[in-house]
Amino acid sequence: MTVKPSIPKGTRDFTPVEMMRRNYIFQTIRTVFEKHAYLPIETPAMENLSTLMGKYGEEGDRLLFKVLNSGDFTHGVDMNEDSPTRLATKICEKGLRYDLTVPFARFVVQHQNEITLPFKRYQMQPVWRADRPQKGRYREFYQCDADVIGTTSLLNEAELMQITSEIFQKFGIDVVIKINNRKILSGIADVLCASDKITDICTAIDKLDKIGKENVCQELMERGLSCEAIDKLQPFFDFSGSNTEKLAKLETIFAESEIGLKGVEEIRKMLEYAEMLAIPTEIELDITLARGLNYYTGAIFEVKARNVSIGSISGGGRYDNLTGIFGLKNVSGVGISYGAERIYDVLNELGLFPKSLECPVKAIFINFGEKEEQYALAALQQLRAEDITAEIYPDKAKIGKQMTFANNKGIPFVIMAGEDEMKENAFTLKNMETGEQQKLNLAKLIEELQ
Repeated sequence: MTVKPSIPKGTRDFTPVEMMRRNYIFQTIRTVFEKHAYLPIETPAMENLSTLMGKYGEEGDRLLFKVLNSGDFTHGVDMNEDSPTRLATKICEKGLRYDLTVPFARFVVQHQNEITLPFKRYQMQPVWRADRPQKGRYREFYQCDADVIGTTSLLNEAELMQITSEIFQKFGIDVVIKINNRKILSGIADVLCASDKITDICTAIDKLDKIGKENVCQELMERGLSCEAIDKLQPFFDFSGSNTEKLAKLETIFAESEIGLKGVEEIRKMLEYAEMLAIPTEIELDITLARGLNYYTGAIFEVKARNVSIGSISGGGRYDNLTGIFGLKNVSGVGISYGAERIYDVLNELGLFPKSLECPVKAIFINFGEKEEQYALAALQQLRAEDITAEIYPDKAKIGKQMTFANNKGIPFVIMAGEDEMKENAFTLKNMETGEQQKLNLAKLIEELQ
């Protein structure tokens, strides 16, 4: 029986051109990370489910891809009586990683005797979420993370904003860096007399851009927030003014909230550092920014591209207690993650990929036969030694077929070396766009292609 080839929804194949573009994204981000002294690590695609569960909130737990135990995974399990949640924990001990931050926290604890704190790392690997596939949202996607762990200095937050600014300047994408602080959100909960509902408030507010103010209020009501508290929340949805003006307003509102004032103080310090670093990208305090992940405790970031209808293309924040879950207490960290897929979509929509990525092969030698092939191979080696990407057609075939091959691959130059060229120790170089031909010796050929 013939099986129709297909792949799971929310996953993709990548063509050579797409991979050249993706590698351009990865290399650009990697270059900036390494310039700021971040070191690379990798962690396994699978983690123990106990490592992942309970770190991302209820919604995150539902979106975890769980991996069935090998062998007789039903042994000793009542498949009929157990609830789906209990059943999953019994027949699945592992899961595909949901993000790179929790595995990083586990890595730090497990390798604490091999690393020096503060530790700066970057990681560029795929993650998986059992989400509903849609534009800009996939079930398998790459994250490019940078984190600093082992220090509470807000200089790290400012450096991550600087890194973000540099990365998107290199891409030519006009962005705004939105910032907030979980302590400010806790202060808002204090003002609403709903400190016990801080998780519900953060979860609902985080959906503001997606579902709108009315639906956020409806969700908060369903989560048990009183009508009076929701009424008090309304002014925060339309909090306007400069960053300085917003902080001044918050100081007044949080007069009786110690944690709220602490959040204001941290944001102000971050902005002072950003000014010292002369970060050119706009930084906007957005007090409705919540970030849905449960482990954030301080500053939070999101990056939005202007003039493109897509969600955030980067996000992150400060986490104070994540390593404590694994037994290493009082180690604070902060990090940011760049979504390769969304950056790709923005670059593609705005036409910002370098044209050179579409034609990675600069030249191809036509194959006229055994003697000519030997002559061309010697020259091909010289071109490659000069970092010119080139190839030779592997078979002796009709010239038209070889020219069509070059056209289909978008190769801009064809090199011909037949009997006449061999007698003159030369090569004929054809520009496939203009049709212009010129006869050159090897040195001039290399010069022309460079």
